Amino acid sequence: MSQDASGRVTRILLHARDDRAGALAELLPLVHAELRRIAGARMRGERRDHTLEPTALVHEAYVRLVDQDSLQWEDRAQFLAAAAHVMRQVLIGHARARNAKKRGGDRARVTLHDPASETSGEVDVDILDLQEKLEQLHELSERRARVVELRFFGGLTFEETAHVLGIAPKTVEADWYLARTWLRREMKSGRQDEQTGP
Repeated sequence: MSQDASGRVTRILLHARDDRAGALAELLPLVHAELRRIAGARMRGERRDHTLEPTALVHEAYVRLVDQDSLQWEDRAQFLAAAAHVMRQVLIGHARARNAKKRGGDRARVTLHDPASETSGEVDVDILDLQEKLEQLHELSERRARVVELRFFGGLTFEETAHVLGIAPKTVEADWYLARTWLRREMKSGRQDEQTGP
């Protein structure tokens, strides 16, 4: 998104507090492409027959975002942070609903990678397993879990994540690499435990 478009999004978000319906109607065309890109990246590792398309994920997330009682976003980064959280909820809810129907079979998978680098080592992970590990990480380090949510589900840059969390970009970068390493180790350990069985 260009600097001009980003500034326009910020102005719309600030006006949304006064004229919610009009501002949000103006906001969707500006953020739709970016939300679609983020949703597409999140769903790249999904099965081909996955029933939730990136466009449906964007629309579901947008509906949930605008359905909130109060809008507290002051800029594009904060809006995308909120969108990241909602997209995570939608994906987890969708995976849980599907698993309830199939009684644990064919769980949803996503790719754990650095959104800033398409060439980084990608790891195919089960979305519910990722959710469980993120909850464990949250117990160890709430900030690192939040960094993963913003970077992985929101596609935010180190600078945008730092802005949302009120910390230095270098701290975000360190948290991101430590959290990813921890998650990969924990998830690999979980897969090995499943393969060896009790």
